[in-house]
Amino acid sequence: MSVAERIERKLASGLDLAHLEVVNESGGHNVPAGSESHFKVVLVADAFGGERLLTRHRRVNALLREELANDIHALAIHAYTPDEWRERFGAAPLSPPCLGGKRRAAEGAG
Repeated sequence: MSVAERIERKLASGLDLAHLEVVNESGGHNVPAGSESHFKVVLVADAFGGERLLTRHRRVNALLREELANDIHALAIHAYTPDEWRERFGAAPLSPPCLGGKRRAAEGAG
């Protein structure tokens, strides 16, 4: 499993997200082609309500502790509440993170 996939899975399972983007920005840095060392994550969650930015970042860092210790050199975190997201980017609907076909199949959906 790629680093990006691990990041996505851990954040999606650790937070009730309305929106999640995981962007591998390694190609813009002086690293070998195909590297997974520099990432940006954009998260939207009600859980961030009332939290300071530092607290939000600490929450994300705790979920990604293993990846930060072993794989990730740089992580840009953009964490918003749904209201903050709408104020900043407009009323476009948010999409929850995809849980993949395996979960759907396990739930008996066709």
